[in-house]
Amino acid sequence: MDIGADKALLDRLLLKHAVEQFYAREADLLDSRRFQQWLDLLADDLRYWMPLNYNRPFGAWDGERSAEGRDLNWFDEGKFEIEQRVKQIMTGVHWAEEPVSRTTHMVSNVEAEAADDAIVEARCRFLLYRNRTETETDFYVGKRHDRLRRSGDSFLITRREIFLDQNVLLAKNLTTFF
Repeated sequence: MDIGADKALLDRLLLKHAVEQFYAREADLLDSRRFQQWLDLLADDLRYWMPLNYNRPFGAWDGERSAEGRDLNWFDEGKFEIEQRVKQIMTGVHWAEEPVSRTTHMVSNVEAEAADDAIVEARCRFLLYRNRTETETDFYVGKRHDRLRRSGDSFLITRREIFLDQNVLLAKNLTTFF
């Protein structure tokens, strides 16, 4: 019996569980429109990035996504910009959120690895359902790569990379948080 290997396995499982619980809490905050509380999960030095996708020939994977900080992206924001988006939504005078959207965030395939004592690198798959009015229904499917910083008994999101599995967004707007 290798006690060191057992402890390492237990530590990885506990970390994965903690990240899964964090993601479940985050989804609940977003789906119940508690955006101010959700903002508390974001680090002040947050980078929130979602590139555009390009169709490329087989094997030309390097040019499949737009470049962060250089090309046009769906999102390339910090916490300040996200706070401004939340403030606008919370005014109740937001054309894209009147009436408000109903969302369901589903997260799966969570992987978590401690980079050091303070930082966790996490990856997951997501499905985000959004409905608004009688006719607007959107599905977003993709992957997220997050960098989480330990904060007390929870985490802060310091970096979120969002990779949609679609090239063209059929949604009328992009006010949803991923």
